[in-house]
Amino acid sequence: MKIVITGGTGLIGRALTDHLIATNNEVIILSRNPERAKDMPDAANIVQWDAKTAGEWVESCDGVDAIVNLAGASIDNRWTEDHKQRIKDSRINAGQAVIEGIKAMSQKPKVVIQASAVGYYGPRKDEIITEESDNGNDFLAGVCQEWEDSTKAVEEMGVRRCVIRTGLVLSTKGGALGRLLPVFKGFAGGPVGSGKQYYPWIHIGDEVGAIHFLIEHKDANGIFNLSAPNPVPNKEFSVALGKALNRPAIAPAPAIAMKIMFGEMSTIILDGQRAIPQHLLDSGYAFRFNDPEAAFRHLLYSGAED
Repeated sequence: MKIVITGGTGLIGRALTDHLIATNNEVIILSRNPERAKDMPDAANIVQWDAKTAGEWVESCDGVDAIVNLAGASIDNRWTEDHKQRIKDSRINAGQAVIEGIKAMSQKPKVVIQASAVGYYGPRKDEIITEESDNGNDFLAGVCQEWEDSTKAVEEMGVRRCVIRTGLVLSTKGGALGRLLPVFKGFAGGPVGSGKQYYPWIHIGDEVGAIHFLIEHKDANGIFNLSAPNPVPNKEFSVALGKALNRPAIAPAPAIAMKIMFGEMSTIILDGQRAIPQHLLDSGYAFRFNDPEAAFRHLLYSGAED
């Protein structure tokens, strides 16, 4: 298959590119800065776009099998009002560019995979969340709703669309685990806040495996939570990481300290969603990693991310 990835230089995009190339697919990465993509696999075709409009990139992507739209500014930086606007605009603009590009294609893709996040549901404590659950009303929930809606128009063009609400992606190459490893290795790891908030985690291998699954399965459409079937409270998550590293997980990080350090962004750490990937399970996807400690050990000691 021939697959286009926007946001291909991010954590998920890089892993997905490696996976798709290893499984004999052709990958086109749309990048605002091709120089930044120089360290991507040689087999990947890097094409410049502005992430706002249809342009010359459309010709390179005409007739592809799938477009995976992951583009969006990082949410990991402190949320100033300017950065919140960048978070929102980057996602909506990229979605609109995908729509305009597909309109201009003589041969449209068979499927669009649209990124989103479990933040769509807002903070929900220990409530079990499925794809049928209502959206939240905080900043992230609003961004996720508009992000998802940004490519909805492809359905009117007869293009199948899957929306992936991704949880906490585990990878040693970045993301939450990349930030936690030095803390735990330095014997300073432990629960954050109350420790009761659920973390809807997913191993990077299952993240890219699920995306590939949705691309290939022609009957798959609609909303899919991309998180392991076994979301766990933060305290259990921390203990599992500590065990994998042979380190204690008893040094608490008080909620007030997180709020002072990260401001509004601390909701990502202090609040959670007990999200279940019901639609993915119903569609027949078999998760490789259901236990967080086993996922940590695989990432830390196998030498592989898939």
